[in-house]
Amino acid sequence: MKLLLLLAALVALGLFAISLYNALVTARNAYRNAFAQIDVQLTRRHDLIPNLVEAVKGYLQHERETLQAVMTARQQAQSGLHQAKTRPEDPVALHALEQGEQGLGIALGRLFAVSEAYPELKANDTVLQLMEELSSTENRLAYARQAHNDAVMDYNNRCETFPGSLLARRFGFRLAQPLTLPDGAARQTPRISLS
Repeated sequence: MKLLLLLAALVALGLFAISLYNALVTARNAYRNAFAQIDVQLTRRHDLIPNLVEAVKGYLQHERETLQAVMTARQQAQSGLHQAKTRPEDPVALHALEQGEQGLGIALGRLFAVSEAYPELKANDTVLQLMEELSSTENRLAYARQAHNDAVMDYNNRCETFPGSLLARRFGFRLAQPLTLPDGAARQTPRISLS
């Protein structure tokens, strides 16, 4: 009878450990999936930029340095995204992504500041459509970043709280880093006004 109780206790403990392990794996997969949504939005943003640069190039012929700065910043942002996409749990890779996106935001801000001096550019339908798509992408990106950070918080909570912390350390679950890309308002979502 004691042997049967001991065996039942061991089975229950084993099932509990399996359940905790599976919960950690599920939470890790959730934050990785949430990062994939950020990847989709950043890739969309990066893909829109060459079209925008091409659309404004004819109007901003004297601003070649500004246009080149945008394309260089885009390349750096894409590089940071590639690093983070392959290792979303790596703080160094996430930092490279954050730095690249910050540089791109600054370069785009300069482009839009310069473009304000060109009334015919502000009336161009193609430019306006691209600006609207960029703005929409920024909104989706803010939502995806929040979903990612929520998933990271859930995962980290599971790794740090008892009893998950016992298994997390043993099986190599490392804490994930939230993504600190500025939200759309802080990034000053690029817009060309019609006034």
